[in-house]
Amino acid sequence: MARSFHRKKQLEAVSELNVTALIDLGFALLIIFMISTPLIEVEQIMEVDLPVASSSSNETPTNPVNIVVMPDGSYRVDGSQMGDVELEQELKRFSEMRDQPVMSIRADAATPWQNVVTLMDLLKQYKLKKLDIITRPEG
Repeated sequence: MARSFHRKKQLEAVSELNVTALIDLGFALLIIFMISTPLIEVEQIMEVDLPVASSSSNETPTNPVNIVVMPDGSYRVDGSQMGDVELEQELKRFSEMRDQPVMSIRADAATPWQNVVTLMDLLKQYKLKKLDIITRPEG
């Protein structure tokens, strides 16, 4: 009498890996990132011809206050047009905060440097020490 050593078909393990669900997940994440990436960029707020820097840091502060120095001597703080008096009131409000925000300074390449220095003097006067001067990378 001969014995049969083969297994029955029901007990065999599936040796193939089904990756269909992983591919679907990968494509879904790709589409989500492709749609959300342009919405994250802050550069789309206002066209400013930034000065060129030889090397640029990729670190972006969380919740920065964007200050744009205009060529005519006025300022835009988070999109709101301000003169000198309004800017000083806003800087005083920021200086009284417990956790002071990072001040991101942007200036057009054609803006007189004195306007930027005046802004930095005001920041120093109100003891706002967290600065980020925005430039564009060379090339």
